[in-house]
Amino acid sequence: MKNDPLIGFGQVRHTRVRPMHNAFTYPTYFLLLPMRTLAHNTGDEIGPLAINRSAALSFFDSDHGDGRPPEQGGSLSWLDEMLSGQGIADATGEIWLHCYPRVLGYTFKPVSFWYCHRAANDQGGSLRAIVVEVNNTFGERHCYLLDEPQWGVEVSAAKVFHVSPFCQVEGCYRFRFMRAMRAGQERTVARIDHDDANGPLLQTSVNGTLEAITKASLRKALWRYPALTLGVVFHIHLQAARLWLKNVNFFKKPRAPDVFVTR
Repeated sequence: MKNDPLIGFGQVRHTRVRPMHNAFTYPTYFLLLPMRTLAHNTGDEIGPLAINRSAALSFFDSDHGDGRPPEQGGSLSWLDEMLSGQGIADATGEIWLHCYPRVLGYTFKPVSFWYCHRAANDQGGSLRAIVVEVNNTFGERHCYLLDEPQWGVEVSAAKVFHVSPFCQVEGCYRFRFMRAMRAGQERTVARIDHDDANGPLLQTSVNGTLEAITKASLRKALWRYPALTLGVVFHIHLQAARLWLKNVNFFKKPRAPDVFVTR
């Protein structure tokens, strides 16, 4: 696995199983960035993706973690400090960040995934932790820290953060992640299912086929999906309207958790 910045083209899938069935699928793309590699490279070594500077399609450190800018170490510095504070000292290998970019200067990232690996000489650089970074439409952010995950193996965490007014803050999330070669192409899948007190409620996933970030792949992303971020927000509100019209119960937003990271 090379440590080159990647872009994934795939789909978002979302199914609500009760009390009314509601399902949708739409095309998407996302970034998969080797954060340690990028932190040690500059200029032409980074490639064509605009990092911490304005462009049609760009990545900004301040969109993640505690919002610290690159002058203060950026989001990677935040992540390392957070992991250390949680007693995880051996995630010193590559950190892959799966996230949406800024498009035309605008961003909204419902969920991002930090894949934290051990060093290459420590268990072969195996996966050590995954941080699931969630943003809601109220400007709030919360992180779920998954300790000792494995590719393809389900892991769960209690739901403590408000995302949708049509779901209560209760029950748990079930996560499963995969990254593998299939038919000569590298693919990734992140699946998140939500179970409430009555059992399975939501089934969601984002998948994509990965390719190197080049000028051509960035042009393809912009030409195919010129309003990606606006489309994400549009779909969120469109599905909310559909649930409201179906008379699905509406729940008031509770106070955000006092603790920023749930382990």
